[in-house]
Amino acid sequence: QVQLVESGGGLVQAGGSLRLSCAASGRTVGHYDMGWFRQAPGKEREFVSAVKWSGDSTYYADSVKGRFTISRDHAKNTVRLQMNSLKPEDTAVYYCAAARTWPLIIPTSKWAEFWGQGTQVTVSS
Repeated sequence: QVQLVESGGGLVQAGGSLRLSCAASGRTVGHYDMGWFRQAPGKEREFVSAVKWSGDSTYYADSVKGRFTISRDHAKNTVRLQMNSLKPEDTAVYYCAAARTWPLIIPTSKWAEFWGQGTQVTVSS
């Protein structure tokens, strides 16, 4: 089992920045690829970014490429998502996810085996 707890969401103006953190725990958490998804009201959960278990590969949705940066700290079992130049369309609940396989194409929510409880990000215009 892997447990994921997100933090760092909040309200920010357009153009601002936020950093999300995901604290992971569990005996084999270090072997999982980790990612972030988001879900806006009335929309499906969509992929944002992923980082390989080794930390040496990352993957981004086109909508956030160049603005968001994902990283992981094995020593602290933490995954972070630095979000810059935020836009109102980034408003959503952001979920941390863990999966056993690296995605070769943009993954759906079926990619993840474990989920966090989510953290709200609201970007005002």
